Amino acid sequence: MTKTWSIERSWMGDTALLLRLPESLPSASSKATAVLLTIDQILRKHLAQVPGVRDCVIAYRSLAIYFDPDQISPDALWARVDAALDDATAASANAERPGAITIPVCYGGSFGPDLEEVARHAKLAPDEVVRLHTAGSYDVAMIGFAPGFPYLTGLDPRIAAPRKPTPRARVEAGSVGIAGGQTGIYSFATPGGWQIIGRTPLPLFNPARWPPTWLEPGMRVTFRAIDEEEYDGIRRAYT
Repeated sequence: MTKTWSIERSWMGDTALLLRLPESLPSASSKATAVLLTIDQILRKHLAQVPGVRDCVIAYRSLAIYFDPDQISPDALWARVDAALDDATAASANAERPGAITIPVCYGGSFGPDLEEVARHAKLAPDEVVRLHTAGSYDVAMIGFAPGFPYLTGLDPRIAAPRKPTPRARVEAGSVGIAGGQTGIYSFATPGGWQIIGRTPLPLFNPARWPPTWLEPGMRVTFRAIDEEEYDGIRRAYT
């Protein structure tokens, strides 16, 4: 697997090794996510008992291996990673996915102030935007921007929309947005420039829970439209 894909290796400072997929493999795609999941699972298996290896973190087209240089030298880590990847075969490309979840969303109104704008950009009715958004099946490509914020691939290109020219100073937790050809969910209130089309009552990030995030790379996500009454009922169940 690894030799065929010519994975690039570089350093991120002095405490992380970065593995990058080749440009020939499309970024923010289901195939890239599947490849990175496979590499992640191989490395976690081979490096689980190696002192000093702290974590593996997946991004859109790369994977970072964080380590403690006081416990393992960079050269020793390189050797361990090369050995792990050399053991991989093309047959191992079918990585185990961590699961699936359906996320309830109340679309439009105060929960989705940009739904009308996305509809105008797409030359569709707002209801059609909601229908296309809930009809999709999405992959969690990575968690980033803020703790627990999932970047989801698989958005119908008919409802892709550019980021807002001026970001909002505050986007509420649970807000579901579109930016370019991707969709995502704000895990807690932060500034942001995505087009907000709805909001989920599910608390995607809770530092008092382990793991603190509901979603992780490789999970399959679908959305379900709900009304405000159901939104309030679900929200109360988690407070």
